Amino acid sequence: MGGGQSGLAAARALLNTGLTPVVLEAGEQTAGSWPSYYDSLTLFSPARHSTLGAMPFPGSDDGEGDRYPHRDEVVAYLTRYADRLRADGADIRTRTRVCAVESDGSGGFVAATADGRRLRTRGVVAASGSFANPHLPRLPGQESFTGRLSHVADYRNPAPYIGRRVIVVGAGNSAVQVGYELAQVAAVTLATRAPVAFLPQRVRGHDIHHWLAATGFDDLPPEWLAAMLGATLVLDEGRYQNALSSEAMRRRPMFTAFTPEGVIWADGTHEPTDAVIFATGYRPNLDYLRPLGALDTDGAPRHAGGISTTHPGLVYVGLEFQRSFASNTLRGVTRDAEYVTGPLAAHVRNAPAALFGP
Repeated sequence: MGGGQSGLAAARALLNTGLTPVVLEAGEQTAGSWPSYYDSLTLFSPARHSTLGAMPFPGSDDGEGDRYPHRDEVVAYLTRYADRLRADGADIRTRTRVCAVESDGSGGFVAATADGRRLRTRGVVAASGSFANPHLPRLPGQESFTGRLSHVADYRNPAPYIGRRVIVVGAGNSAVQVGYELAQVAAVTLATRAPVAFLPQRVRGHDIHHWLAATGFDDLPPEWLAAMLGATLVLDEGRYQNALSSEAMRRRPMFTAFTPEGVIWADGTHEPTDAVIFATGYRPNLDYLRPLGALDTDGAPRHAGGISTTHPGLVYVGLEFQRSFASNTLRGVTRDAEYVTGPLAAHVRNAPAALFGP
């Protein structure tokens, strides 16, 4: 389920095992959420560290390997990747939204689509990402706020905010990048629960992603990372820190409530504002697995490293911190796809029966 980078990586891994994958993508193109990201988005990783599987990202092997590709380059890259998969035998179907996955009662599954079809399968790869499920907190007075309230998933460019008073909520890369862009045309305040933690984009002459790979950091399990990191880190070459230091973009501790005209800050002061943008992350978009009983009470998948702990034959690709720091990135998703498709292929081929008999 899903035809973005995670679904395409899984399709390649399945082809490599000798299986023919059927990729079901709800959108009109095989680029996942990338076409919907904001207009100015560039990758956090340089071209040479943004390759999906064995198909190099354009320019990654020449003098342009250290540049940071634009959103539209990623869309074009994923589209070409899907075309290659089709040529190798993958069945990729766009405009096919999966509404529910159920057990077929005999070790397989039935996927029900929005157009009324029911597809039987021995195995399921849930690779639907999280962009379609943005997390929007609820705060006192939120319903009464008369300004513009949105999630960063809906942000495209600064045009609607020119000359406005804007609060961006969040301390991650998207919050800081969007806040910085808006600060060129608007009065921007970054609302966070703790000071923004920055990570240098370049260290000792190399992009940080070089060191993430060279030191083995990308191999650290999420259980260790949770204790090591402690906070969300924002990649920065210096301009974001400078903007905060110079108050070209302010930062204040998170506000506690909305009023019809604005917000109430933690110190009790009221500030009028025209717009609030929540850059507060996303949750896995997996509601179609609820009928199966594969999710916990919060809608999170029950899994170990991307392999379902509730249903043999169900695996996940593209979950944040699924197996490592890089799990839901172009550079990391292929390793996770290869990890989960081995056991999946064994299930599809009914390996236990082949070994021990029916």
